[in-house]
Amino acid sequence: MVYKRKLVGWSMMIIDISVQLSSLYICFHFFELNQTFLSSNFADQQINLRYLLALITLIAIWHGIFRYSGLYRSRATTFLRPRHYKTYDVIKATSLGTLALVGVAFLTNLQQIESTYIITFWTFSTLGTIACRGIADFILREIRLQGRNLRHILIVGTNDRALEFSKRIKKQPELGYSIKGYVDNQWHGENKEIGEEEIVSNFDNFTNYLNENIIDEIIIALPIATLYPEASRIVNLCEEQGVVVHFVPGFDFLNIGSSSLSINNLGIEPVITIIPPPMSGWRLVLKRFFDFNIAAILIVCLSPVMIITALLVKFTSPGPILFIQERIGLNKRKFRLLKLRTMVINAEEIQQSLEAQNEAEGPVFKIDKDPRITPIGDFLRRSSLDELPQLINVLLGHMSLVGPRPLPIRDFLRFDKNWHRRRFSVRPGITCLWQVSGRSSLTFERWMELDMEYINNWSIGLDFKILFATISAVLKQRGAY
Repeated sequence: MVYKRKLVGWSMMIIDISVQLSSLYICFHFFELNQTFLSSNFADQQINLRYLLALITLIAIWHGIFRYSGLYRSRATTFLRPRHYKTYDVIKATSLGTLALVGVAFLTNLQQIESTYIITFWTFSTLGTIACRGIADFILREIRLQGRNLRHILIVGTNDRALEFSKRIKKQPELGYSIKGYVDNQWHGENKEIGEEEIVSNFDNFTNYLNENIIDEIIIALPIATLYPEASRIVNLCEEQGVVVHFVPGFDFLNIGSSSLSINNLGIEPVITIIPPPMSGWRLVLKRFFDFNIAAILIVCLSPVMIITALLVKFTSPGPILFIQERIGLNKRKFRLLKLRTMVINAEEIQQSLEAQNEAEGPVFKIDKDPRITPIGDFLRRSSLDELPQLINVLLGHMSLVGPRPLPIRDFLRFDKNWHRRRFSVRPGITCLWQVSGRSSLTFERWMELDMEYINNWSIGLDFKILFATISAVLKQRGAY
């Protein structure tokens, strides 16, 4: 399974806090303090609210200090930084964290901490954090060297600067970047080596290439002064579809709309990065955290319902219980979506003969009183019970609880507007604004507009509003198929 980059960052946050708590426990247990945040007989003590609040405060401060110290930068940004710089970042973070411990203990009057305790805590927390991060770097390096957790990048331009950039990235396979080729009208560089990637698209065909291929990030290495129109068009197209853009330094800034711009390193190469709004940073990690935990809880709580509905599917029509279909997910990657089967087993073949009866606008397919639906299928669709197995897709990271609905490959291939494809810049969801705003009663164009509205205004709070609204929409069966 491909390791999720944001999940790695979240895991490091948990590991860092765990190291600090373990150091605190070891320190206080070793010196046998009577009053501590954590002690060997903590479970037998009466819970003291002051201790609990102090511990929560410390965890929040530690997290802020570690983030401020740069320990949660992009893995690609920090991977090849000299080791002494990364060690310096850890020492700075644990030193400030130790001062925070002293400050919280003093302000809450919980414990008179002596210098011996301070040195012991700092030593364990520093060495523990350095060791854990060294292990994490080693594991990530091995994973990426095996061709996993790769990001597909496309380089726009074939001048010597672009080729030099490509050469350096390929010398660092542990970064996890796979160069798919170049975009240019003709070859300009003089330092082309045997085995170098070829031009995969010219400027005129770039839109079609981006639509039809999996590209996670674009590297622009064009001479902006002479090719401003082409570079600007590429930036606008990538922003429209939610694709991350990097600029090799030395170029003028472009009109980047609402996207955020930052200066980063891709390995040891400095780049200017344009990230479409707003799903990035810690909020995206928090979204994944809620997705995983809520999905796990729902699977346990709703397992009796899923078992009953699965039996109903099994005994009311011939065929498998689950309907498994390839759908288009994050960054146009395909995944296998799980649903309880609501149609006859050859429904996809029958659909071809029903295309002339399609009542939906745009690329999607829908007809009223679809003859392919099984006796129990209509009830499962109206109640949305057929969607419950997708909680497994959420656990696996293919989907989110809230996001644009994943579309079949047939519908994806019929998209005719580039801005529609921006919905693939986020994980697809079980429910979305479309689900709570009328579902199949809305036109396709309005559906896409609601998806863009969700992406542009996304927040954790909006996700929870949609989740609660979904319950009402399902109970009322508003706009259901």
